[in-house]
Amino acid sequence: MPYYIYKVHQPLRNLEKVEEHDAFRAASDRAKQMRREIPAGQDYLVKVIHAGNELQAEDLLSQVREKEPITGDDW
Repeated sequence: MPYYIYKVHQPLRNLEKVEEHDAFRAASDRAKQMRREIPAGQDYLVKVIHAGNELQAEDLLSQVREKEPITGDDW
């Protein structure tokens, strides 16, 4: 399964596929480089996602994750 790099534009979470890599190290290094080069005033995140295809990657990136509990036995 490939690693996809996406720009997630805020605040509407629009997804823009940037690149696709076969190895995690290459995808991670490229994403870190892209994060360092975000121009001032641009409001987007750079995300790496491991998925079977682009549709699955976009589905995973579109899901809203629950916040972790900060009290109780889980902490």
